Amino acid sequence: MGLVPTAAGHRLQHDESRLESNGSVTILENEHARNADELLLESLGYKQEMKRDISLVSTFAIAFGCCSILSGLTPLWGSAMMSGGSVAVIWGWMAVSVLTFLVGLSLAEICSAYPVTGGLYIWVSRLAPKEWVPLACWLTGWFNWLGLTVAITSADLGISQYIASIIAINNPDYNASIYWQYGIFLVILFAHGMINSMHIKYNGIFNQVSLWWHIIGTLLIIIVALALTPNKPSAKWVFTYFENDTGFPDGYAFLIGLLQSQYTLSGYDSAAHMSEETRGASKGAPYGILLSIGTASVVGLAFLLSVNFCVQDFQAQIVNASITPEMTQVFLDGVGYNWTIVFVTIIMGAMFFSGSALTLGSSRMVFAFSRDGAMPFSKYLYRLNPWTLAPVYAVWGNILFAAIVGLLFIINDTAFSAIVSVNTIASSLAYLIPITLKVTVARKKFERGPFHLGPFSTVINVISIAWILLTSALFICPTEAPVTAFNMNYAIVVLAFVVLLSVSYYHFRARRWFNGPKQISIEEQEREQQLAALGQDEKLKNLHSHLHDHGEASDMTTPDSASGDLKYNGARVEQVDRS
Repeated sequence: MGLVPTAAGHRLQHDESRLESNGSVTILENEHARNADELLLESLGYKQEMKRDISLVSTFAIAFGCCSILSGLTPLWGSAMMSGGSVAVIWGWMAVSVLTFLVGLSLAEICSAYPVTGGLYIWVSRLAPKEWVPLACWLTGWFNWLGLTVAITSADLGISQYIASIIAINNPDYNASIYWQYGIFLVILFAHGMINSMHIKYNGIFNQVSLWWHIIGTLLIIIVALALTPNKPSAKWVFTYFENDTGFPDGYAFLIGLLQSQYTLSGYDSAAHMSEETRGASKGAPYGILLSIGTASVVGLAFLLSVNFCVQDFQAQIVNASITPEMTQVFLDGVGYNWTIVFVTIIMGAMFFSGSALTLGSSRMVFAFSRDGAMPFSKYLYRLNPWTLAPVYAVWGNILFAAIVGLLFIINDTAFSAIVSVNTIASSLAYLIPITLKVTVARKKFERGPFHLGPFSTVINVISIAWILLTSALFICPTEAPVTAFNMNYAIVVLAFVVLLSVSYYHFRARRWFNGPKQISIEEQEREQQLAALGQDEKLKNLHSHLHDHGEASDMTTPDSASGDLKYNGARVEQVDRS
């Protein structure tokens, strides 16, 4: 796969179907006419590099996988029940679903106008005042990356916890240690790295399987659990029972109980990160966002209602449960051992699919962010594998970071809640910045896309901003009283560390060269197509002439003897040895 530098210093990585060899340098020719998606992407300043092999259904499936109700609701259900009872779980879910859908509408409107893989931070570059673009883009990108990557940690840790619960069912005397669970977590992470290093068309199929696994699996749990569980509580209990075991006042406890709902309904912006691989992205990506939230909201409500109708003894099954997560105890008492194993297998499969979808979405975000030089080791993270056309370095970079964050699970008793909080806060702050800019400084200059909110746009945006601010402040607060060093919510520590690291890197180094997303004019892109058709000598001569005509430094050199790569004007050109 060849790389050629543009006059602006931006590397374009050509993705073509026919290759011809000239020595060890690969010459690339385009055999396909550019379609409307590619022309729209070029108008936004980017060249089509990835294959557009993803349909609306696949985009929806990926976003829905990130909003996985089985992955998000099951690990935290017991904690939510002790932070407000069935009231917090049922009514809290409905409230969070409505407010999250409003946030989704706000983001979908912006996504329709700017359907680019970089998603949120590229939107910010178009909405922020010119002098604030670099810093605003920088913070948005890092918040977005942190939210998506930490979500991988939480999903995969959830699987390891459920595996431990299965062991506890079979052998109550065996206690799967934290270290054992972390080891399983690492194995699951590795599997997700391998899956997302494959070609995107296989990922599309994988995520469509995920969609049907979630829907059919959830329906099976609902039907069987309600049919077999004896001694069901009344509807009055399910809709009105309140209990507070947190040690905090009731109002605060209810808000803490919203954590599971808000955590579950996040990550749907993955549809935006797949924009450059989605056909009809200006409509497909925003509809992917909204369909994922809407479907997750409806299916999630049905699932929570069915589980709460299966609670036979609140104290024995939730407060003093002998098996965790507490939902496993409810299943075991209600449907017996065999069906509980089936239910837990369905839940773990959903978690696995969710972790894979999050790995996929976060890798595309890192690819786009690195394309603009905004991450350490950007020149490696912004590379597509020549065979799979996947950003493999970005995939494994995220896997490594998720593994490091997972170490908190070993250190602290409430670490899982802290990891969930970091995921929710970081994602919310990434959503907050573009919505706030659109409704304030960019209110008059914003040019809407095919999907828009019409006269309701401002009202919906303002409600979204208020909700994001509330949840972001809430989820750094402690969840148990009295607060000790062992049960403290350390989400603020993790969040502050990453933000401090990011801002420090920007202040001391990146601000000297990072000006936000790099955008290439259509004329420069057409020139790249011409360059791609030239031989090695003609290409260097042609580029030298072009730079000279434009008054730019032309410090082109011969091939680097150490690396074998060509260098000119400071940019590196990868050579492909086909021998």
